[in-house]
Amino acid sequence: MEHWILFGTFAGLLLIGTPVAFCLGIASIATVMYIGLPPLVVFQRLNSGVSVYALMAIPFFIYAGELMVRGDIARRLVALAGALVGHLRGGLGQVNIVASCLFGGISGSAAADASAIGGLMVPQMKERGYGADYAVNITVVSSIIALMLPPSHNLIIYSIAGGGRISIADLFAAGIIPGMLLALSLMVTAWVVAKRRGYPVGTFPGLQMLGVIFVSALPGLVLIGIIFGGVRSGVFTASESSCIAVVYAIFITVLVYRSLSWQAFVAATLGAVRTTAMVLLVIGCAASFGWLMAYLQVPTAIVLFMQTVSDNPIIVLLLINIMLLFLGTFMDMSPLIVITTPIFLPVAMAFGIDPVHFGIIMILNLGIGLCTPPVGAVLFVGCAVGKVPIGTVLRTIWPFYGAAVATLMLVTYVPALSLWLPSLFR
Repeated sequence: MEHWILFGTFAGLLLIGTPVAFCLGIASIATVMYIGLPPLVVFQRLNSGVSVYALMAIPFFIYAGELMVRGDIARRLVALAGALVGHLRGGLGQVNIVASCLFGGISGSAAADASAIGGLMVPQMKERGYGADYAVNITVVSSIIALMLPPSHNLIIYSIAGGGRISIADLFAAGIIPGMLLALSLMVTAWVVAKRRGYPVGTFPGLQMLGVIFVSALPGLVLIGIIFGGVRSGVFTASESSCIAVVYAIFITVLVYRSLSWQAFVAATLGAVRTTAMVLLVIGCAASFGWLMAYLQVPTAIVLFMQTVSDNPIIVLLLINIMLLFLGTFMDMSPLIVITTPIFLPVAMAFGIDPVHFGIIMILNLGIGLCTPPVGAVLFVGCAVGKVPIGTVLRTIWPFYGAAVATLMLVTYVPALSLWLPSLFR
């Protein structure tokens, strides 16, 4: 009965539109009261869930991303992407994808990527004759790339949800090749759709102009090297690198580019505070929910159920992917990571799947969920930026969904794509 109370209360509150954090917290309180535990346990678990040193990296990485968005970094990265791939078929679509790769390596946030890159690219694409749905399709799905690249705070959340024993440096390295593979598959899809619709081909600006644009964007690109190189080499931890990222972002935007006004600085600070508060509240409530699932032995029951279904890792991974894709259409990414990691990670490890590999599978899978209705946060951002109805976008976004799911299957069943770089750096 306690299982029905835990999951039934959560599902019922979610269906009537209650915020996810409150769904998790209320379901946890109702369950502990039913089984006779003091409600104080929920608040103790909430507090312990957010009192983790590694979580300090999340607010600072969010803050660094906000500063970059408002400090003219995104525009320079888009210009660099335009010089590199703007001459391909459907050039502005290709620029959108490459810019997502570059900006994702700075912000680590899909929503920030869709907002910043979409705000710059979608109006330009519409002005030059590209379909509004095509522009939004590319903006939405390519934003997933940011989730795979350092400094993705979702990879940090996964590491903590996995008990803190999974190396953040390994996860940062593991996401690079899958992220680039996703970018390549989306570029091919964008090229095919652009050719079918007859979209124009841009012009190459020349090596000299490319060099000038690269030098202009270089200070922003250096941040990627600072974050990844510092964490991977062990010079500083992920939490320390996040603080360095904020100091560096302020230095570049204020003293080098001179593009961050006082009003923009205040807006970036308030935006980071709001986002951090929402993320940490969800993580804390999800920690209570996850502890109750462990107390009620839900992960053990799932492992036993999976073993009765099949002892083939291929089938088990397919079932996990299907369940995560389904859940991702109804819940946001951060709470899903905290809730489902304690459930599915033991299952994956019981079948011999590396936890770093499984983390990349989960992040890519749930990233696709951010682009799907009814609760696709990034889909909503993209449609708002492009001023296009969601129904119009959904009619033509399927080739890009197909490219993302194909990449997910490839990453799932070829572990070397995720594990080769971590092993090389080690």
